[in-house]
Amino acid sequence: MPLATIPRPQADEHVPYYGRYIALVPDGDLISILQDQMEDTSRVLRAIPVEKADHAYTEGKWTVKEVIGHMGDVERVMSYRALRFARADATELPGFDENTYVPAANFGRRTVDDLVDELVAVRAATIHLLRPLDDAALARRGAANGAEISVRALAYIIAGHERHHMSVLRERYGV
Repeated sequence: MPLATIPRPQADEHVPYYGRYIALVPDGDLISILQDQMEDTSRVLRAIPVEKADHAYTEGKWTVKEVIGHMGDVERVMSYRALRFARADATELPGFDENTYVPAANFGRRTVDDLVDELVAVRAATIHLLRPLDDAALARRGAANGAEISVRALAYIIAGHERHHMSVLRERYGV
């Protein structure tokens, strides 16, 4: 049971770029949204035919497997930032380059089911991190990639980032 609900972040709690992800998250209890989202996402991803897993919708774009792996990497990075800031760690954190992470991860060597198993495990860890946070921890801010961001903004970015990529997988990859 959450100690506090996770209110939608205000515009001053993140850089404008992240507003596009936050806007994708419906109103409601964010922990429940995160849980339901992962159930839906894992069901959809596990139904991807093997012959479509290494498909990219155009040259130079990530494959389906790489998109799934990227979703897990981003959630890990955002959750780590949330952990540090929720625990009042004022150390500025660096950015990360997803275009370096994806090829280095060799996601194409793995199965979709393995990637989805990892994504589900990452989401479970995210939920366990966020669920007990109180209002003070959710409102704490830190700096990452040269910009200030709140813990609650990071939580909404996690949900919105997944919604964004699931939409891309549906619309551009036919998943």
